[in-house]
This record gives sequence, structure tokens and C-alpha cells, in this order.
Amino acid sequence: MIREAGLGIHAAVTAEQMAEVDRRAIHVYQMSLVQMMENAGRALARVAREHFFEGHAGAARVAVLAGRGGNGGGAMVAARRLAGWGARVHVLATADEAAMPPVTAQQARTLRAFGVRLTTLGDAGLRDAPVASEFDLVLDGLLGYGGRGEPRGVARDAIAWAADAAAAVLALDLPSGLDATTGHPAAATVRAGATVTLAAPKTGLAVPASAAHVGELYLADIGIPAEAYGGMLDVAAVAEWFDEDDVVRLR
Repeated sequence: MIREAGLGIHAAVTAEQMAEVDRRAIHVYQMSLVQMMENAGRALARVAREHFFEGHAGAARVAVLAGRGGNGGGAMVAARRLAGWGARVHVLATADEAAMPPVTAQQARTLRAFGVRLTTLGDAGLRDAPVASEFDLVLDGLLGYGGRGEPRGVARDAIAWAADAAAAVLALDLPSGLDATTGHPAAATVRAGATVTLAAPKTGLAVPASAAHVGELYLADIGIPAEAYGGMLDVAAVAEWFDEDDVVRLR
């Protein structure tokens, strides 16, 4: 059971600071994108199972909206995990493997090898997408913390598709369309029932106006050492975030 941490959002990083933390994780601490992606996806799948399915994912119908970047790769990891736990999963990717960075494309190939259904939306828009009402839960892995301005093209269409679904939405890192630093929502922004933010809270998630899009907020450890936040946050405090569990509820 994921516990309420009682931390609130007293310490948070901007999108620019989070990019620096990721840089340090990779270049100073020699972490790989695959390692962080696997940890992120596992945490997302765990929250999906415990928060939305009372600990049992079998027979759950889950749609996964996956962007072309790292957020999409993490969502695909969650898709694989949930499928392994018995859920019926359909991944809707905004690009095919050729247009993805190598680490994300590898996750897509692994999904196909595992037999998880994957539909590429791409230039076809939502023409090939299933009916939104078919699902119990939608995972939002479209846009990461680096997103700026209004979502465009198929990502914007996928956000509208999620809005039409009767299902709850669980967002990875932050709801797509929400500015990670300011908390300002674009005209097309996912409204999530819950959000699993990664590594550290983002400053935009602490803005009261963002709460309607964020829903309940979880924080997940993806393996980045506390020392990577030096000069940004209190390293000793960061080290205590996950002293009892690698996923905690902030609010």
C-alpha cells in the first residue's frame, strides 16, 4: 500500500533544474535512460494497480497514450507491466519507431514482442484509435516536463481523445499540456485523476490552479541520488523522501 508521505510540496524543481538533474544522473552518476525509464514505468504501473484497481489489474482495460520521447517510453514500460499482470492494454503511440529516440523505440519493439497491442497514430490522427469509452483507465505519457506552449498535432488530438473517455486518467510526471515550471495549463491539457511525478516535484504542480489537472499527486523514486540536487534542494531532505518506499503520496 502506498503511504501518504505528509511531505506536501515544500521542495520542488523547475523544468530547467530537472533537466540539469537528469544531465548529472547520466553524465556524473553514469545512469542510463533505460534504467530511469524502467523505474518510472514500474512506478506508474504500480500506482495504476493500487490506486485504480484495488491491487488487482487482471481484466482491467487500459489505454496508454505514448509520446515519442522519454515520457512515452516510461508509459510503454507501464503498459508492459500492466499487461504482465493481466490487464488488457492498448498502446496508442503518436509516432512510429523510426521517429522515436532509440531508447523509446526499443520499448515499442519490446511491447510488440510481448504481444501488447500497439497502434501508431502519427499523421492519421485518431482515425485508427479505438473508442475511448472502451477503457477503464487512460495512462497519459504524451508530453514530459520539457513541453512548452500549446500541444500540437496528434498530441493535441490525443489529449482531446482522453477528455472524451469516461475512464479516469493517470498522468506520468505531469499532465500533458501543463507547464512544469509555472503550472499554467494550455488550452489542451489533460485532466488527470492522479499524477505520478518522477524524481522530484515540479514547481508547477504546487500552483493551486494546476490542482484540477493534476488530481492526487504521487512522487516516485527513479534511482537518481540525492546528491544530484546539490545547489537546488536540501540534499539531506531529498535523501529522506524515499526512506520507507519508492513511491509516496504527496496529496
